[in-house]
Amino acid sequence: MQIEYHGAPFAGWQRQADQPSVQGAIEAALAKLEPGPHTIAAAGRTDAGVHGLGQVAHCDLQKPWDPFRLSEALNFHLKPAPVAVVAAAQVDEDWHARFSALERRYLFRLLMRRPPATHQAGLVWQVKQELDIAPMREAAKSLIGLHDFTTFRSTICQAKSPVKTLDEIRIEEVATPGGPELHFHLRARSFLHNQVRSIVGTLERVGAGAWPPERVGAAIEARDRAACGPVCPPEGLYLAGVGYPEDPFA
Repeated sequence: MQIEYHGAPFAGWQRQADQPSVQGAIEAALAKLEPGPHTIAAAGRTDAGVHGLGQVAHCDLQKPWDPFRLSEALNFHLKPAPVAVVAAAQVDEDWHARFSALERRYLFRLLMRRPPATHQAGLVWQVKQELDIAPMREAAKSLIGLHDFTTFRSTICQAKSPVKTLDEIRIEEVATPGGPELHFHLRARSFLHNQVRSIVGTLERVGAGAWPPERVGAAIEARDRAACGPVCPPEGLYLAGVGYPEDPFA
C-alpha cells in the first residue's frame, strides 16, 4: 500500500497502546474487512506530527483482494481520519516494505513570512525572516556522502550505527500563494532518528546568518550532539517516497 497522511492528529506512525497512530488506524480498517488482528510493516516510522506523502506498507490477507477494491474499502473505513491509501498492489511473499527498500526520500517545507500561517498551518515550519539560500547550499555539500552522523542523531535513536550515506540534499526556492518557501529534498537508503530535522534546523542557522557555512562541516566532524543546531519542529517534514528495485505500483 502507498499511504498518504496528515501527521497532526497522530502520535506517529507506530501503533501505540493509548494514543492514536497511523499504523493503528490502518490496522483497524483492515479488521473491518477481515476480522481478527492485523499487523502491517512500513518502510519507515515517522514521528508525531510528521506527514506522509509516499509511505509504503505491506500486509498479509486471507482473501484474494483486487488491489483497487482493497484501497477503496480501506479508505471507506479510514474516514474521517486524515489517512488515505493512494494505491495498492499485490507483491511476492518475500517482498517487504522495509527490507526490500533501496532508498527513502524526505521533503521538508519551510515558510518564510512574518504574518502567522493560516492555510499552511501545521504543514510547514514558519520562520519570520528571509533566508539566504546560497550559503545553505554550500553548507549542505559537507553532509553529502558517507559520514558518522552522531551530531545529527537523536540521543534516543535506536540505530546500531550512526554511520550513514546521504545521497542527496537539494534546496529549492518555491513561490506559493502563502509566501516564499524553501523545500529541502533529502535522499538516502536509511535515516537516523531526527536526522532530517536536525540537518534542516542547522542549515536554517546558516541561512539566517547566525552560522558560517563551514561550521556545518565542523559540526559533523565533531561527532557530538552538542555541536548540532536547533532541531526544527515536525510539521514541515514529509516522508515523500520510497524506492524499490522495481516499483510495485507501476
